[in-house]
Amino acid sequence: MATSQRGTSADAEALIQRRLERERLRELIEDAEAEHGPVDQVAVEAKRVALRGGTAGPTEVA
Repeated sequence: MATSQRGTSADAEALIQRRLERERLRELIEDAEAEHGPVDQVAVEAKRVALRGGTAGPTEVA
């Protein structure tokens, strides 16, 4: 197998793994929302800003 084929195969495997991860994450979110209700987007954005070490500006939190 040529190097480019191995690289392409590895890239394809990485894409498949990432897709499976996204699907699993989507399932976990759906399960959590079914149990706890929908996500509060304002709270999510506030946490995102806090984790980045910044402060929310007028366009960052709706």
